[in-house]
Amino acid sequence: MSSTPKVLFGFHAVGVRLKTAPQSIIEIYYEPTRRDARMRQFLERANEAGARLIEADGLRLSKLAGSHGHQGVAARVTPMPQIHSLDELLEQVEGVESPLLLVLDGVTDPHNLGACLRVADGAGAHAVIAPKDHAVGINATVAKVASGAAETVPYFMVTNLARTLNELKERNIWILGTSDDAPKTLYQADLKGPTALVLGAEGDGMRQLTRKTCDELISIPMSGAVESLNVSVASGVCLYEARRQRS
Repeated sequence: MSSTPKVLFGFHAVGVRLKTAPQSIIEIYYEPTRRDARMRQFLERANEAGARLIEADGLRLSKLAGSHGHQGVAARVTPMPQIHSLDELLEQVEGVESPLLLVLDGVTDPHNLGACLRVADGAGAHAVIAPKDHAVGINATVAKVASGAAETVPYFMVTNLARTLNELKERNIWILGTSDDAPKTLYQADLKGPTALVLGAEGDGMRQLTRKTCDELISIPMSGAVESLNVSVASGVCLYEARRQRS
């Protein structure tokens, strides 16, 4: 893995790194003209962690982050050690608890991916899986929206999604796809065992081959006028129902 430093920006993303791996922070840049309570609390945490603090104006922060949404905070950090394969992850999880995976088919919007990673972290999902040819990779926007979850949730981009799903089946992981026209609802499904929840992009949904590869299809009950939920919201609904059942 490359040891080239990377940039995190925004209070959440930098704050999570301060909390989980402060030793990996090379330096933190902050806007000294911002003196509100949030910035003061952040700087106190950074000082307590022994981080190197550097004053920087908004223009420098924007160039460093590649975005104007830095909130006055950016950090140069060393990459965290990564689990290199889905097999390696599952070997660590299996035997300890039932795997819970989120599979995204066709999610190409970085804001949606960032939000999906955030809910995956919150619900305790062990990994997010996506196909290389129909997905967005981890970039600065994804990391910002994920609010630190891009650092904590393993994200695997696989060459052949259908083959990966079949390999998960061989590990006795139940593949549950979401579809608006499925007769069985999320709340009728058993999510306590090893489970991979498969969601497609809003509008297009899952590709046909992905749909056929699922063991079972379920729907999220919709009581209002809208026909579907944003994929990140749907991910949250499904993952937290799995977490509820498991608790």
